[in-house]
Amino acid sequence: MLKPGAHVALFVTCLVDLFRPSIGFAAVKLLEEAGCRVSVPESQTCCGQPAYNSGDRETAMALARRTVAAFEGFDFIVAPSGSCGGMIKHHYPQLLAEDAAWGPRAAALAARTFELTQFLAEQCGMSDFGARLQAHCTYHDSCSSLREMNVKSAPRALLAKVDGLKLTEMQETDACCGFGGTFCVKFPDVSNSMAARKVATVNETGADLLLAGDLGCLMNLAGKMKRDGSRVQVRHVAEVLAGMTDLPAIGEESQS
Repeated sequence: MLKPGAHVALFVTCLVDLFRPSIGFAAVKLLEEAGCRVSVPESQTCCGQPAYNSGDRETAMALARRTVAAFEGFDFIVAPSGSCGGMIKHHYPQLLAEDAAWGPRAAALAARTFELTQFLAEQCGMSDFGARLQAHCTYHDSCSSLREMNVKSAPRALLAKVDGLKLTEMQETDACCGFGGTFCVKFPDVSNSMAARKVATVNETGADLLLAGDLGCLMNLAGKMKRDGSRVQVRHVAEVLAGMTDLPAIGEESQS
């Protein structure tokens, strides 16, 4: 279990920084309420996943080294994204395995890397942040959160303590939403078909709120729902746990 005052570095992620900074602020709020000392290294950049997924190993390795250098002085690294977390935890050690200087440093950092809800529930022992929200929600498990970071029970355990919130599980909650980083750009028709199937399962639950822990998935699904005229709101789980639901939902920012 986490020692009081542990120094945690927040890996903000590119999408959060550029499109939804409120998720970063929510993450800081939650970590501080859990008793952590939080820093946000200014030298952090992209985790390198887009380059890695596109086969540009040299750029991915350069970004991996930069990230390791920026974050290795902290007790833990936490990301409000299973996707970026998975890149750091699993792919950095593989990318730098043959580098005698950086390989061990990447492996050491990977061992201290966690997805946000996973860290709060399993390392900090948190269960209730005192959040309240009258809403009927469903939860989408992102591919990376579920398969690389093994995150499934943590967000649900935390949401179970949100006063007024009802959770209904969708069918195939672990099915890909079609985002897949560069996949949605390279194969838009396939991506749209996958998103349509996911949206259909969301609608079948009767929920008025879709939650997840990865902004890429949420932006992809929010865009599809908006094009389809859906009234289902889309939010990151951190915003709900932190009580930051007075902000416009994802995909509705331009309408505020």
